[in-house]
Amino acid sequence: MEGPLRGLVAGIAAWKLGGGCISTIVIFLVVFYLLGFVNC
Repeated sequence: MEGPLRGLVAGIAAWKLGGGCISTIVIFLVVFYLLGFVNC
């Protein structure tokens, strides 16, 4: 997955799953990395 769509999907996942400020950032980074890793 490339570009802004990857960031958007990671942001939505972090917003839905994150409980606080730090956890949201960590979840965003993990999902962003995984979306780039699987190369969907």
